[in-house]
This record gives sequence, C-alpha cells and structure tokens, in this order.
Amino acid sequence: MGRLYVIDHPLIQHKLAIIRDVNTGAKEFRELVDEVAMLMAYEVTRNLPLTDIQVQTPVGMAQCSVISGKKIGLIPILRAGLGMVSGMLRLIPTARVGHIGVYRDPETLQPVEYYCKLPPDIAERDLIVVDPMLATGGSAIASINFIKQKGGTNIRFMCLIASPEGVAALKKAHPDVDIYTAALDECLNDHGYIVPGLGDAGDRLFGTK
Repeated sequence: MGRLYVIDHPLIQHKLAIIRDVNTGAKEFRELVDEVAMLMAYEVTRNLPLTDIQVQTPVGMAQCSVISGKKIGLIPILRAGLGMVSGMLRLIPTARVGHIGVYRDPETLQPVEYYCKLPPDIAERDLIVVDPMLATGGSAIASINFIKQKGGTNIRFMCLIASPEGVAALKKAHPDVDIYTAALDECLNDHGYIVPGLGDAGDRLFGTK
C-alpha cells in the first residue's frame, strides 16, 4: 500500500512559505521551487538500495557504499513539473527525464493527455513523477496510468503541496504509489484549486498570468 510522506524539514518549510506568498515574483518563485525540489529529492531517494565497495583514498582503503539496483527516471507533468527537474538533476545527474503533457479541462476538471515521451527502458527504472500541486489528483492519476501502460512499475509521486482530496483520489487509483509532499493543505475550492495553496504553479513559474 502506498504511503503519504509529509516532509517537514525546516529549510523546506521556510522556502515553501516564500513560495506561497502572493508577492513573490516569477524569478524568485522559480529559484525556490528548484531549491525545494532538490531538498525533497533527499527524502524521496532515502530508501534507494546500496551496495558495499572498496575505495582507495590517498591514505588507505575505505569501505564505502554506492547506490545499486535500478536506475532513476524523472517524469515531470507538463508544464509546471518542469520547474522541479533541474534541482533534482543536480542530485541525480544520471537520471533520465521523460515528459507527460496533461491539462485539466476547466469545465469538467478532468485530465486530457497531449504529450507523452518516456525513456525506452522505463521498466528498469525507479520512477519519480513530479508536479508542484496535487489538487484533484486527475493529472497525477492519468500520468501514472500512461506510465504503467508503457511498462513502468516502481513509481513515486512528489509535489510541493497536496490536498486531502487529491491524496485520497491518487491512493484509490494507484495504491502502490508512495506520495511525497511538503504540505498537506485544507481542501479544494469550487474551481479545483488547493486552499490556501499557492495559486497556479505554472503561471507563477513562467510569468504567464
């Protein structure tokens, strides 16, 4: 059964407070989302398997550990998920990056796919799907559906802010997927936005509103 992890590290919470602020401009917003994604990546990758090796240092042999097992795949949900990739790649530079384009129909609030490009060896990778917001859960559920149809099996979902409704929907649709978030907010409003949330993450990242 997939679990919910709320990452409450002080640095993450401090930066998230600035991200939420309506007065934070697009440049600072982008930089902070990038930083928080990098910090969250530490927690998301905490349970990656290790293998022991010996390393020759300048003064002797050291018993060390390196990551073993499957390789990593990062899959941002377009477009807002792009803002989280650079920070994660600084920690995991060998990760392959796929992209899924899903938008939410403003009338039905249902996801519509318009793009899907994934690494060819997706079945061999530990996959982290990223999107700043888990609101209704529709985009996350649809994206993970597409990934599973392509052969992905070991999947985690990472966001900055989640709603209780989105968490419940994602857990119901994909009970095998762990969810990582920096905040679990109060609820959704009538327009499907998280309250108090941070507004439209894509518009704030790219200055389109």
